Amino acid sequence: MIISVGADHGGFELKKKIVSFLKNSGYEVIDNGTFSSDSVDYPDFAKLVVKDISLKKADFGVLVCGSGIGISIAANRHKGIRAALVTRKEFAELSRRHNNANIIVLGGRFTPFEDAEEYISIFLKTPFDGGRHQQRTDKIEI
Repeated sequence: MIISVGADHGGFELKKKIVSFLKNSGYEVIDNGTFSSDSVDYPDFAKLVVKDISLKKADFGVLVCGSGIGISIAANRHKGIRAALVTRKEFAELSRRHNNANIIVLGGRFTPFEDAEEYISIFLKTPFDGGRHQQRTDKIEI
C-alpha cells in the first residue's frame, strides 16, 4: 500500500514521525514535504497529496497542518477526495466505514504522536462498508 503524506510548517514535526512510523510499518511512503518548520502555505501540500491519490500513485493520504482544519478544507475542494479530520479513534474508523475517506487529516499542534499512530493504523485497516453508505458518498460528488 502506498501512502502520500504532506504537511505545512504547523504539521512538520508530527509529519516527520508519521513518515517514519509508516515506513517502519511496511508502507511505501511518498513524502511531499514540507521539509522544515519554515512558514509555508497548506493548500500547496494538500494539492500534492490530492494529486497522488487522483492519479492513483497513492492508495491513501495523510495531511497535517497546525489544526488540521485548513488543510482538510483545501483537500476537500477536489473531486473524488474525502478528507476526514480525525480527533478520536472512533472518527478514524467511521470516516472509513461510512464515508470512504481517502485522506486522514490531523492537527499537528493538537494530536500527540501516539494518538496519530493509533488513528492512522485504524484508518488504514478499516474497510468501507458500502451499501447504504455508498449512495451517500455518491451524492457528495459534483
